Amino acid sequence: MREFIQRLNTSVYGVRFFEWARLITITGSVQLVVQLLGLASAILIIRLLPSSEYALYTLANSMLANMIILSDSGVSIGVMSEGGKVWRDPQRLGSVIITGLGLRKRFAIYSMVVIAPVLFVLLRHHGANWIISTLITLSIIPGFFATSIGAIYEIGPKLHQEILPLQKIQLGSAFGRMIILCLSVFTLPLALIACFTTGLSQLWANKKLLQLVPGYADLKVKTDPIVRKRILEMSKRLVPEAIYGCLSGQITIWLISIFGSTSSVAEAGALTRLSMVLNFFSIMVGSLIIPRFSRLNNNKKLLLKRYLQIQFCMLLVGLGIVTASWIFSSQILYILGPAYSGLHKEVVLMMTGSAVYAIWQSSFYLCSSKGWVINPFISIPVSIITIITGVVFLDISNLQGVFILNILVAGVNVSVQTFYGLFKILKQQSE
Repeated sequence: MREFIQRLNTSVYGVRFFEWARLITITGSVQLVVQLLGLASAILIIRLLPSSEYALYTLANSMLANMIILSDSGVSIGVMSEGGKVWRDPQRLGSVIITGLGLRKRFAIYSMVVIAPVLFVLLRHHGANWIISTLITLSIIPGFFATSIGAIYEIGPKLHQEILPLQKIQLGSAFGRMIILCLSVFTLPLALIACFTTGLSQLWANKKLLQLVPGYADLKVKTDPIVRKRILEMSKRLVPEAIYGCLSGQITIWLISIFGSTSSVAEAGALTRLSMVLNFFSIMVGSLIIPRFSRLNNNKKLLLKRYLQIQFCMLLVGLGIVTASWIFSSQILYILGPAYSGLHKEVVLMMTGSAVYAIWQSSFYLCSSKGWVINPFISIPVSIITIITGVVFLDISNLQGVFILNILVAGVNVSVQTFYGLFKILKQQSE
């Protein structure tokens, strides 16, 4: 046995195995704590906020997600793609990051102008008065800008696979968020307080990230007009996807908020928070896999092998999580509290849709990291047709119907994106 381990240590595959084992162990253990803290914070908010307040918090959180998607519009992907070409050169990588930051800040303003009024109208629709609606809308802005900027700061360390420093910052941010929520929401169980305090930890994280980035990229350089042009070209292809993503990515909340009751909005928000379990795997892929895939040479055989391996692993993870949610649905709902105890079918359907969405997301970011972006005039019409078909044939006034629609839309999207990725990889030979 000892001889076998020694041979394994000296072989190419053995070295690679132990390297990945070390990365996954370190990254996975810290990320597990981060996600558990995030889940605990979410459950704390669910249990402490009254149903009516949690419905308002759900709307604000959903619109915040839409603002982040729209403010990105492919900028982060463009920075990752361009950075993957020059990641060894601090000055050129710094130029890419500075260029990306400028674009992200501009897009963030446009996003806020578009989404903030929509949030205000939805809050008024669900019973919040003018003052509360205004304050909740304003409360998400600090966290929104901090998250938008932080996403660009993280790219340098990710490309260099310096994951542990990033994880320390994420861990500190998660602890800070938990402490702030305990101090604030226990005292004032209001959606306004929960929304505002959530963004404070990200502001601290950005301060730490700004201290970390200069080790990998020179942030004193100027923007690069050529890089800016390339990022904008990718952004132009992804803006329609971002706009559509704002509409379809939060389709559960959109449909329930329009056709359902305020209590249904709270139930949908509580259940969808459970999908944070999948964040652990998505972040692992985003931290360890996507940057390495971005750095791969355009070798058809190697790209195909890695692409299929990643998709197969995500499929196994999704099946495992859906099975666990079915077996332990009673225990999961007990954690959420008595107000959500009867949603057994809904929790399984929600986790199924989230798992399929996670597989689509991994395929999308793998392709985007290589600069492969599917034509939105193909992907968006296919998704719209799927949604219309689902709305016609499903009862979307209840959670079960909306969650089944989510599975249908995510299933079609993952099929289109996966085959597109295979097509681009197989095309590498002719290029």
